[in-house]
Amino acid sequence: MTATTSTQTRNPYLEGFLAPVASEVTATDLPVTGHIPEHLDGRYLRNGPNPAAEVDPALYHWFSGDAMVHGVALRDGKACWYRNRWVRTPAVCAALGEPAPTGLNPRAGMLSVGPNTNVLSHAGQTLALVEGGGANYTLTDDLDTVGPCDFDGTLAGGYTAHPHRDPTTGELHAVSYSFARGRTVQYSVIDAQGRARRTVDIAVTGSPMMHDFSLTDKYVVIYDLPVTFNPVEVLPATVPRWLSAPARLVAQSVLGRVRIPSPITAMVNRDTRPIHTMPYSWDPDYPARIGVMPREGGNDDIKWFDVEPCYVYHPLNAYSETRDGAEMLVLDVVRYSRMFDSDRRGPGDSRPTLDRWTINLASGSVTTERRDDRPQEFPRINESLLGGKHRFGYTVGIDGGFLDNGDSDMSSALYKHDYATGSATVAALDPELLLGEMSFVPNPVAAAAEDDGILLGYGYHRGRDEGQLVLVDAQTLESVATVHLPQRVPMGFHGNWAPRC
Repeated sequence: MTATTSTQTRNPYLEGFLAPVASEVTATDLPVTGHIPEHLDGRYLRNGPNPAAEVDPALYHWFSGDAMVHGVALRDGKACWYRNRWVRTPAVCAALGEPAPTGLNPRAGMLSVGPNTNVLSHAGQTLALVEGGGANYTLTDDLDTVGPCDFDGTLAGGYTAHPHRDPTTGELHAVSYSFARGRTVQYSVIDAQGRARRTVDIAVTGSPMMHDFSLTDKYVVIYDLPVTFNPVEVLPATVPRWLSAPARLVAQSVLGRVRIPSPITAMVNRDTRPIHTMPYSWDPDYPARIGVMPREGGNDDIKWFDVEPCYVYHPLNAYSETRDGAEMLVLDVVRYSRMFDSDRRGPGDSRPTLDRWTINLASGSVTTERRDDRPQEFPRINESLLGGKHRFGYTVGIDGGFLDNGDSDMSSALYKHDYATGSATVAALDPELLLGEMSFVPNPVAAAAEDDGILLGYGYHRGRDEGQLVLVDAQTLESVATVHLPQRVPMGFHGNWAPRC
């Protein structure tokens, strides 16, 4: 089964490197160029949107595609297998002509939203993740679907696409949002056994799209920014058909403003009809601010700091330090000046830059510094340093393609940023190679340097029309190995290394 699109309307999020693939493939004993380090024993997993049924390119939003997870297993210097699988949501099963899944749990979140954004392993499980109140799913090690995940009954109403793992405790910290929560978001901590040990409701200005957050060794940092819920976009899919016209108008007026009662939330969650439009848009009247809460604090402990209107999908890292007797919070982020304003099909409104906010937690002053004005995304660090002071960060340069409304070919680059020297190094990769997100896997050496590791992620070689798993030395940015895949892997969203237990 494949996505089919009309030739009458172009959509840059359905073309080139971003185009969906038609088939689920399993391949073993994959060919390799170079040498895969022997210590890499596990799976590299990456999630992303891949429509399983026909979509209208005039309306299709990149973030709404059905979830497809791609994986490569590495062991003993070999690439053992590649496989890709759609996550079997009700919509995917219907599109593929398969029986509807059973045992669906609406408590886990909205079943109309595909878990297409991230994939990671935690507490012995592989989790396909999405935000905005959608249900997350558990997968097998071979990427087959088990079913919706609510963390052993301890967390309801969806989760997040971007939990952060505390490198000391192994706990997953998250900030989750949903229009059903009204003017609140939820901070949660999932323990190393996969159960929620703590949740905190945090009051915000409205109903913002909060894709990610930052975590330091002391603080939870939330980004309350002016991309907010637009009920007009989502109302037909989430409000039951039996509601009268006046009742629908009332529902429209309150969605995203007040917490929806549990019985109605359960009804919304049971609706399996997919949502293909984006229910969030730029709100120029919404104040942009950053919230800072102690990790064991509550809503009353948050301090808010105003910033210029912008949007942040992904922070690189955050940490606090003392300067001249004052505690300073440092936030390195990829920043957009606008989001979902004129481009209603994806993040093409502005070019993302690498910026730094420094907040004086005592005086409240916020300074902004542009670290790199080249368009880039998918920031990653050596996550053993998450929440502490880092020196190095890695991003993927992106230009053309959807940032140019599809009018020019996409290009990509791999950057290494040195915050000690202020320099940035560009990897000398094949110009025909397009990269997605690259994850950092540290080398297992005692007292290893911060940048001693391997970067790995999927790429597409246009000249060979070939999907690849690319391994790069994180210190030198030189190629280490390339795993040649049996099909292209679309650019997609987020991936992680899952070591074998």
